[in-house]
Amino acid sequence: MSIKHVLVVDDEPDICALLEITLQRMGIEATSSTSMREALKLVGKRNFDLCLTDMRMPDGDGLDLVQHIQLHCPDLPVAVITAHGSVDSAVNALKLGAFDFVTKPVNLEMLRRLIDSALKLGTAPALNDRSPNPGESDSGPLLGRSEAMNQLRARVGRLARSQAPVMVLGESGSGKELVAREIHRLGSRGDQPFVPVNCGAIPSELMESEFFGHCKGAFTGAVRDKQGLFREAHGGTLFLDEIAELPLALQVKLLRALQERAIKPVGSAREESVDVRILSATHKDLAAEVDAGHFRQDLYYRLNVVELRVPPLRERPEDIGSLATHILRQIADRWGLPPLSLESAAMDRLASYRFPGNVRELENILERAAVMVDGPVIDAGALEFPERGPAQRNAGLTVNDSVGLDDQLAEQERAALEAALAKTGGNRTAAARLLGLSFRQLRYRLKKLGID
Repeated sequence: MSIKHVLVVDDEPDICALLEITLQRMGIEATSSTSMREALKLVGKRNFDLCLTDMRMPDGDGLDLVQHIQLHCPDLPVAVITAHGSVDSAVNALKLGAFDFVTKPVNLEMLRRLIDSALKLGTAPALNDRSPNPGESDSGPLLGRSEAMNQLRARVGRLARSQAPVMVLGESGSGKELVAREIHRLGSRGDQPFVPVNCGAIPSELMESEFFGHCKGAFTGAVRDKQGLFREAHGGTLFLDEIAELPLALQVKLLRALQERAIKPVGSAREESVDVRILSATHKDLAAEVDAGHFRQDLYYRLNVVELRVPPLRERPEDIGSLATHILRQIADRWGLPPLSLESAAMDRLASYRFPGNVRELENILERAAVMVDGPVIDAGALEFPERGPAQRNAGLTVNDSVGLDDQLAEQERAALEAALAKTGGNRTAAARLLGLSFRQLRYRLKKLGID
């Protein structure tokens, strides 16, 4: 295994010496430069595995070096060293393509983790094996041969080589979490935890404890220590879905955690360092939320270092066929069924539909269709689309505005299934006949609702 070689650029000899000693103890060769001019020459003459550069040099700026490396040595990860409290400068470096940043005074533990992560991006086979190939559109998680998906996969591959926060934008059901998981999987943190959290699903009074943890006895009911989501994701990635739903009070504390790279559990007197990459997502216009005063502008700029848009399914209709084939294969495997397929008329119906619910809606339509047919071929008549008119949709319905529609429908379905099973003494075949369902349809509905 070849020895790694790191270029250190800093005009302070003490910092250079500290970084050199740290690298040598890690078994890494170091070359130091105290001027930007010399550093630019070294980058052009020698092959390095990582560059650590100060932001402010007497004869230049660290941002200039980041841009030079991105232009001439795009495979060389560069991390910037910035003064404490100058996070805005570090964010600018990330926008320009820097791998990561570390603040002065340098925390050696965090520096070592940064170096380890950056060096994994070199020639490590594990990462190369995971790398996406835009031409191999049917083998990875991000399926599709459309130009939009080719571009998305290419950007995901580039973002995986950075630690920059990414804001994933897209409509509900378009696959934002799938994209975030792929950025994590392909990056240097791919073997560490990926922790997703729906910010809209946590009660506001529990949010601080859920995010940062708490100490035993911190409040009524805190009978043991809780590590929290940041500690759970330590070394890996924390994915904040529906970030626009965060209350303003927690936004302040989240901003501090991101700036200081440290958290303070509820009831604790001291902060704890955390090493977490933040990916976030929303289907809302977050800039409009900032303008309306619902989201902090400083947190928005901290999270939105890189913006990645996931295209809706209607913008890539040529991908519907490959997606449908993949989903049907998953359904058949999950239910132990023979291979499922779509007849041409059914495929034509799917291709002409605009899918306001995107890939998630396609999955739901195909799952319903799979239980409506007794054989392996799904015909056009088995596909159910929400195409009824308003009068038909509203006729005879009682709306409970405190409960979501899905929950209302699920409860009605549960009541009908349980009543049929009770009437037939638990005989599922008889219950299916009573409800006008096939046995496969009944089994699917019972499993979906968790009815034994």
